[in-house]
Amino acid sequence: MSIRPPGPLQLTERFLTFAEQQLEQLNRNHGYQHLALYISQTGDKDHPPLFLIRQVSAADRSLPPADADPELRRPAQERRWYPLRDGDLILGALRADLGPAEAWHPQRDQQLRDGAAALSHGLATDLECLQLRSALDQQQTQLRTMVHQLRNPLSALRTYAQLLLRRLESSSEHRPLVEGMLAEQNQLNRYVNALDSIGQPALSGRQPEPAPLLLPPDTSAVDTSLKQQLMPLIERAMAMATLQGRPWHGPEIWPAWASESAEIAATAEIVANLLENAFRYSPPGTAIGLTPLPDGLCVWDGGPAIDVHEREAIFQEGVRGLRGRERPGTGLGLALARQLAERDGGRLELCVEPSRLAAELPDQGNAFQLRWPEPTARA
Repeated sequence: MSIRPPGPLQLTERFLTFAEQQLEQLNRNHGYQHLALYISQTGDKDHPPLFLIRQVSAADRSLPPADADPELRRPAQERRWYPLRDGDLILGALRADLGPAEAWHPQRDQQLRDGAAALSHGLATDLECLQLRSALDQQQTQLRTMVHQLRNPLSALRTYAQLLLRRLESSSEHRPLVEGMLAEQNQLNRYVNALDSIGQPALSGRQPEPAPLLLPPDTSAVDTSLKQQLMPLIERAMAMATLQGRPWHGPEIWPAWASESAEIAATAEIVANLLENAFRYSPPGTAIGLTPLPDGLCVWDGGPAIDVHEREAIFQEGVRGLRGRERPGTGLGLALARQLAERDGGRLELCVEPSRLAAELPDQGNAFQLRWPEPTARA
């Protein structure tokens, strides 16, 4: 990060306290007439003004600003300057004026150089923290603005979809499409609400524990079966496959567990990430499917198997396989899915021979298998 010279008020109390301690330590038992710390202010690039922020003086006299100090216009044997640098940038200077009957010697000079180096490091760190804080504040402001702006078109879309639903007969084949639009709009609202809560302090005053789940738990899905939770995702996948002209294979027969609540609370969120990953990274025309298994389910594709050296790495945050690096994406989907599975006691693993999981699946491809917790873990 490029450090900018500060204005007179762009310093923290933490650094100012540190500067006072450094000056007092340098002055201890050395009899300086003045020890003063100046900070460069933004201004003329060749001759930036120096602002006096802290001093230690033998006499009870406050030094004037550097530009207004007539003494500094005359050379003086008893005065030396030590620059505060961050690379090629001058952040300020440490001024040392000897007292009467004092003389310069190598040890004194080295102590002042070391003190200037410590002040340079502290000042650069302080300025970097201030710039990062300012950038974060700007980003949060922009985020709040974007969230506010998003709510209006989302609300309008919901209104239009509800009006369209009223005009359709109960037997219309188009009703599931409009109902799907409303369900997706509700999901988008959950994302918008989650974005709006980023950076907000907890009501209790305590920071919440970090959690891998981007969205808050969907309390409306507590009393619904797993099949009911997964059907909107399956319908979305069917529509996406139709648009992309690729085969889709959804469940024809649901096992008994499908009529119960999910063994893993975030199953729908995990499946959503797995399906998005399959559609984004499998080659065009490749078949994609969701298949229930006795101890869980899998999302699979019939494309080339993921390279052996990438089969674990792709579950790390920000990592994408070689074939997916030229495509848009964050590399977070699989990492988030595995974190959610393991949080609830389950497992998420990659199988590059899908037919090993179920006979009707292809012999070669990529199947991401979500397993329910072991019986002992659920007890």
